[in-house]
Amino acid sequence: MKILFVASECAPFVKTGGLADVIGAVPKALVPLGVEARVMLPAYPALGTLVAGATIVWEAGDVLGGPARVMSCQAEGIDLLLLDAPHLFDRPGNIYLGADGQDWPDNAQRFAALSSVAARISTAGLAGWKPDLVHAHDWQAGLVPAYLRQHGGPVPPSVLTIHNIAFQGLFDPSLMTPLGLSSALYTSEGMEFFGRIGFLKAGIAFADRITTVSPTYAREVLQPEFGMGLEGLLKARSADLTGILNGIDLDVWNPETDTALVSSYSAKSLKKKAKNREEIIRRFDLDAGRPGPIFCVISRLTTQKGLDLLLDALPALVARGAKLAVLGSGDKALEAGYMAAAQRNPGAVGVIVGYDEPLSHLMQGGSDAILIPSRFEPCGLTQLYGLRYGTIPVVARTGGLADTVIDANEAALTSKCATGVQFSPVTAATLEQAIHRTCDLYEQPATWAGMMRRGMRHPVGWDVSAQAYKDIYTSVLDASTSQE
Repeated sequence: MKILFVASECAPFVKTGGLADVIGAVPKALVPLGVEARVMLPAYPALGTLVAGATIVWEAGDVLGGPARVMSCQAEGIDLLLLDAPHLFDRPGNIYLGADGQDWPDNAQRFAALSSVAARISTAGLAGWKPDLVHAHDWQAGLVPAYLRQHGGPVPPSVLTIHNIAFQGLFDPSLMTPLGLSSALYTSEGMEFFGRIGFLKAGIAFADRITTVSPTYAREVLQPEFGMGLEGLLKARSADLTGILNGIDLDVWNPETDTALVSSYSAKSLKKKAKNREEIIRRFDLDAGRPGPIFCVISRLTTQKGLDLLLDALPALVARGAKLAVLGSGDKALEAGYMAAAQRNPGAVGVIVGYDEPLSHLMQGGSDAILIPSRFEPCGLTQLYGLRYGTIPVVARTGGLADTVIDANEAALTSKCATGVQFSPVTAATLEQAIHRTCDLYEQPATWAGMMRRGMRHPVGWDVSAQAYKDIYTSVLDASTSQE
């Protein structure tokens, strides 16, 4: 079985969020199941070394304004197809945003090119390889099913995964013709979304199957409060919608071998975690004498992540003698809010604005608990890292957070299956209560250690989910064959 993954980012080569981690892990997890997956993504400047050593397998003189070629190589155990189109992707900084913090003005052309070339390759093949199925991810690859739909000849079936429905790729309808899209697709049942082109909507409308990254999120997106205007179309396609829980790369995220840690440890040697805790206290200038747990936040600083609510709940956290270490960036007002909180609460709150991958590993290895108060969360990965590292997740009861963390209520504590703390509804008041509950648990060392060990034993890898993806592929291919 040959599968072409199409995505805008892939760890460890280029990453802005959890999408990259998924794309970097799933193809490798599918190999033992007999699935040969190749990942197509843009050749951003950060991938220059890979491009230099790659083989040209496809070329075109004009792809939305300039020449393009596809380069084939293998790195980090992944077969890559890199779309080298300098007029679209050879630019500095964030892969989606310009220096002014705004979307690149030609993002429609950039990611339409990715989708268009992927569709061409999937129908014609290249260098003796042709996919049986195309798996598109998020809005940046949402046009792949649309280009396949208008091809006019035999095409492979497609699957679309929605990683976050809040990001939809909405553009002016005047771009339909320049992007090579048939006007017949621009309908309310197709890719038209309130007078605009919807890249993600196109994928939902035209893909053979749709998945989201957790079972709970698959149910939530059918409701207006989570569906972001697409709930009607998703309800119409609910028979083709499946939630498959994300996993994490167990080799990359392993407290027994993680070189970013000061001290490696396992569920059998939890005392060694203390050295990492000491390093977190040093790095974030926290007061070791404060008796409560170290809570950490590793996140984009946005209201989606509920981090405005944490600012409101922060006095309660500080009053309990706990500490907070924050690593992230995003909304400038929230960045300023956390910096001000650190100044008001020296020794209790430490903040580093930005992103640092090794530091994120150290924070998982050295913190006592990780706070994830998201208003919505399709899956979330940081709570999975927390479980793996024995760092208790404190999470809102939504999306994949609800699917992966077992709340420490009385029944779960009695039956010894609790792995974290959940709260709902998502308000500052309920977050405060969750912080108090967490501090109460921390003051019971035996109970706390039991939760740490259970979390570290909890299955967070890709084995089950990779099989679920293969089952989806098999089902789609069987249906496609029966229609021929």
